[in-house]
Amino acid sequence: MKRQHILVALMENQPGVLNRVVSLFRRRAFNIDSLTVGRTERSDVSRMTVVVDGENTDVEQVIKQLYKVIEVLKVSEITADPNVVSEMALIKVAASVGQRVEIATLVEVFRSKIVDVAADSMIVEVTGAEEKIENLLNLLRPYGIKEMVRAGAIAMTRGASVSRLNEVGMEAAG
Repeated sequence: MKRQHILVALMENQPGVLNRVVSLFRRRAFNIDSLTVGRTERSDVSRMTVVVDGENTDVEQVIKQLYKVIEVLKVSEITADPNVVSEMALIKVAASVGQRVEIATLVEVFRSKIVDVAADSMIVEVTGAEEKIENLLNLLRPYGIKEMVRAGAIAMTRGASVSRLNEVGMEAAG
């Protein structure tokens, strides 16, 4: 099993910042397993969660390169910290009228939900650990996966080990 590292970067929420970060990854040929970006509780700050394969990617080099992007405010590796990591997937599965109850039962066992029903399919929304999503996917495959999309991992440290935005030196953003 490969050793994944979870990095969290806080950055200014401005046009072009994500493009600069992705270009940096491309130029340095970093292998990124997952990249997710979204707003934080502050409208002027975005949070990026990056999951890298530590066997094939120099994690320290990724961190150093992220700090070279002017708009990056703080980078933390939270792999060893107590954390919560979650992903989301939407899975469109073939479903005849007779199969819907079976599929709904599977979905319920995984604490997921059906978000759409069409004449010949259902869309399932599942959130949680990568393993949970993979397990549900394996059980739904015999019905026929018509389409699927997965969001990358998002992560946050538990308890007191919090990356507080007000601790970040942000003259321009604060």
